[in-house]
Amino acid sequence: MAVEHVKAWQCIGCGRIEAPQECVGVCEFKRLEMVYLFEHEQALAAERAKCERLEALVRRLARITPRAGEFERTWRALQDEARQALAAVEPS
Repeated sequence: MAVEHVKAWQCIGCGRIEAPQECVGVCEFKRLEMVYLFEHEQALAAERAKCERLEALVRRLARITPRAGEFERTWRALQDEARQALAAVEPS
């Protein structure tokens, strides 16, 4: 997924943001919400790490075949692993 970055200027006094564009003469200013790129990238990285941890668990679950008579032990071990993964990704 390609993401386009827009370069803009922000007033250090009032916070107004401007980005030069070709005007067609019908400009109308509307309030919008923005975040700094570095904050967005940090949040994405944190979410990716959570997804990777949960994906690893799902892959293990999909590939494991318990040995004869070991289903319950395997199931309990996977439950413990799932609890640890969920605890690591849940907001604190």
